[in-house]
Amino acid sequence: MNPWRNSIALRLSALFALVALAVFVLIGSALYRQVDHSLDLLPAAELDARFSVLESTLNRFGTSEHWAKINNKLNLLSEEDRRIRFWVVSGAPSFEYGHPSEQVRDFAKGPVGMRELRLSDSPYPYKVLVSELPAQGERPPLRFLIGIDTETFWQAQHSLLVAIVGLAVFGVLLASLLGYWVARIGLRPLLALSEEAQALAPPRLDDRLQTRDLPPELARFAGTFNAALDRVSQAYSQLEAFNADVAHELRSPLTNLIGQTQVALTRGRSAEHYFEVLQSNLEELERLRSIINDMLFLASADQGSKATALTQASLAEEVATTLDYLDYILEDAHVSVTVSGDAQACIEKAQLRRALINLLNNAVQHTAPHQAIQVRIEANDEQVSIAVSNPGPAIDDEHLPMLFERFYRVDAARANSGGGNHGLGLAIVKAIALMHGGSVFVHSEAGANTFGINLPSAQLRVFAVKV
Repeated sequence: MNPWRNSIALRLSALFALVALAVFVLIGSALYRQVDHSLDLLPAAELDARFSVLESTLNRFGTSEHWAKINNKLNLLSEEDRRIRFWVVSGAPSFEYGHPSEQVRDFAKGPVGMRELRLSDSPYPYKVLVSELPAQGERPPLRFLIGIDTETFWQAQHSLLVAIVGLAVFGVLLASLLGYWVARIGLRPLLALSEEAQALAPPRLDDRLQTRDLPPELARFAGTFNAALDRVSQAYSQLEAFNADVAHELRSPLTNLIGQTQVALTRGRSAEHYFEVLQSNLEELERLRSIINDMLFLASADQGSKATALTQASLAEEVATTLDYLDYILEDAHVSVTVSGDAQACIEKAQLRRALINLLNNAVQHTAPHQAIQVRIEANDEQVSIAVSNPGPAIDDEHLPMLFERFYRVDAARANSGGGNHGLGLAIVKAIALMHGGSVFVHSEAGANTFGINLPSAQLRVFAVKV
């Protein structure tokens, strides 16, 4: 791709050129119209001035002798200024002047005043003042014509037009070059910012763009870019931690499998011993499969998967079904569960039961024997919530936002963390909530730790579908 094609400097230069062209066109048009109007008034003004000088003489004398003197005066005036021509048209040839042709005679019969006359011997029209003089003595009534050649005025008008167009072209080119130069200077901070951004790369994710000396427009962009870098850095750190946790979680069962198998192969064993080894290996393999399945599910959720097989159901019934499934686990842990409230919601039953199993398993693991877990179902106009509370030591506030992250454990506060739990249960709960268009919550207070899930209410879901 041509790097100049989308250049901001060239675009700004082109915009400067367009603006300059528009300004020159407007100013040039107004100037040309004004000068054209002024040039159009000059011939008429000059003809009026000359006629005012001759009018009294023409009206005062009416004899042949005096008319001969007038002819001489008109000859002198014509020789002084070759642009000026005089014609006198009357019924008596002795009182005529300028040898008027048939074209001039026909023109003289028209209305008096300022008019234009095109003669065959001139490429430019004549501006002619036609006046009518009454009879005086021997002189009959006549038409007196003063004409001025407009060639000089047309040439001046043409020269002005050429000058305006030339100045406009020069001005547009100059504005383009200056605009490009100004744009290059103005974009220097952006180029510096680009070079600074190119230096940012893993593992140097803690560096940020400097915003102190930037213009306000670029400072806002740099701030937004730095915020994006913060999110990328956080995601990168979480990814590194996730990779380390995955390696740790997979290493433990693999180490157990390899160790038990190596011990079993060191010397001959009984069939019963091999059966016990295979049984232990099967448990580790089941644990590996569980981890891998959970990771695949979370990866699918990260790609934006949504719960599609939605049915309206009673949440209290779903909790009761889940408790039946966990009956033996609750009995072995000597823990009871009480359920309060009910609500309707559009859910994918299999996914919600999986989330409930993880929430209840999490509560059972951190509940002392002979204590009770509380499950509360509440609803409002916008959402329904399922809260699972278990008695136990409080969790520090700094850990609460991270408890639904993958492989995150608070060993100091959660004494029973570990065992069969591999740190993905609450992350799966969060993924299922997001797949239903909901959210998760957690709070620790009054000797109880509560984890829960929010889901859109059934009425809101039905209304959205109708709309």
